[in-house]
Amino acid sequence: MRELWQSRSGSPRSVALAGVVCAFAAVGVVGQPPDRNDPFAAQRTAMVEEQIRGRGIEEPKLLNALRTVPRHEFVPDSLRDDAYGDEAVQIGSGQTVSQPYLVALMADLLELDGDEKLLEIGTGSGYTTAVLARLARRVYSIEIIDDLAERAVGVLDELGYGNIEVRVGDGYRGWPEEAPFDGILVSAAPEEVPPPLIEQLKVNGILVAPVGGPLQDLVVIRKTPDGLERRQVDVVRFVPMVGRAQEDPEGENPNF
Repeated sequence: MRELWQSRSGSPRSVALAGVVCAFAAVGVVGQPPDRNDPFAAQRTAMVEEQIRGRGIEEPKLLNALRTVPRHEFVPDSLRDDAYGDEAVQIGSGQTVSQPYLVALMADLLELDGDEKLLEIGTGSGYTTAVLARLARRVYSIEIIDDLAERAVGVLDELGYGNIEVRVGDGYRGWPEEAPFDGILVSAAPEEVPPPLIEQLKVNGILVAPVGGPLQDLVVIRKTPDGLERRQVDVVRFVPMVGRAQEDPEGENPNF
């Protein structure tokens, strides 16, 4: 069993803000080029070679995104020296930015070719959002904690990302007005996959999520014309998805 950690939680105040959207500049701008004088560049390269390629992930575009996105910008200044370690990093509000390998693994499982419209449940620091934005055409991201969403928007905007939209709200409900999505990545663990997310997944689309608890199955669900194909990839540990997912832990999807 590989124990991988990601923390997500929320509050009634943030749930009440559902529907607030923060949009960036013109679609197609996917972040500033890496700074040649970046003092963290060597750490990023080592992270990719040792933690990502060293564990068998070889997708060139994904590796390049991980070499490019400045992970240290998404963590508190006092923890920047820890940004590229093989572990999650605290970002405040009781939350973390995920272990680099977990970010890479879940992105890799989406099988992206660059033209997808993605939904991310759990913006958090915005780091995974930034990685996805370098791999897909557009990313819609939902965060239940308004302070985290505001902070992530600030960092992503400062870095020049223009193909991302962030909404404060309950990820259980997805983003129906922008559906369907080619891929959905869930960064918190529901007891079962929320039915609205399955409904909002395009045919032949892929959803990646931790499911169950307290240890979860990292599952990959592909929606085919004939139904749903589901496989387990690993055993992971996330904190539970909050909001509606806690009110209806078993979900309403008869396929699972």
